[in-house]
Amino acid sequence: MSATNSSAYVALDAQRYASSELTRGPWDPGHQHAGPPIALAGREIARAAAALGMNHLARLTANLLRPVPIAPLRVEVATEYAGRNVAHLSARLYGEEREVARFTAVAQREHEVKLPAHALPRAPVPPDGLEPIVFPHRAGVVGYHNLVELRVAEGTLTRGPCAVWFRLRHPLVAGEAPGAIERVAVAADSGNGISAELDFKRWIFVNSDLTINLLRPARGEWICIDARTLLGPAGGGVAEARIFDAQGLIGRSTQSLHVRAR
Repeated sequence: MSATNSSAYVALDAQRYASSELTRGPWDPGHQHAGPPIALAGREIARAAAALGMNHLARLTANLLRPVPIAPLRVEVATEYAGRNVAHLSARLYGEEREVARFTAVAQREHEVKLPAHALPRAPVPPDGLEPIVFPHRAGVVGYHNLVELRVAEGTLTRGPCAVWFRLRHPLVAGEAPGAIERVAVAADSGNGISAELDFKRWIFVNSDLTINLLRPARGEWICIDARTLLGPAGGGVAEARIFDAQGLIGRSTQSLHVRAR
């Protein structure tokens, strides 16, 4: 792996980023896996929210309009509304000067709340002691499979309901430690793939969106995506997942699927 692939992105200025081969997805050698660009937009949105005093990104929704090229990207963020405790933000992602994705987000002001006892579920199995696995699908020698480390907590990868721990092996942006939403978003877009109910060789089940809802920011480097895929009778489907860090449940994600035979 070359020195240029030591991070997913390199900041060129306040809005533009060079993309490395670590972002390459499993289906086309010229296209990115959606996880890294969603994480990149989440990073920019989180920074804009923090400037408003809103440090918890409660929801991030990505609408994927077309494949994201492995090329320089530009992110534009706007504040749609900022109140005392909640802000609504949006972003647009451009690749090769074409708009490739749109985002909306809800950010909240954090404050201490004394709640009654309220136990949340924990991940099926902690990541320590689990063996790393190899991401099975790839479109090139270097790609997303090099960016993340995977460990299966429950189930079998691409064979129905499956829980997988994800950890970034490299920074999302060169010279930076990845933030909470970046660690979650890089992993959450893989929920559809890890919980596949259909044979990739016979079926196409494309997700063109991702919504992440979080109870609190993720803590630590490991994120567990406990996913399952649900299929409807008319070409529709949903991939849904519970999201954990090492301390317990932190949120959920959903992806809309379009299903058809190859």
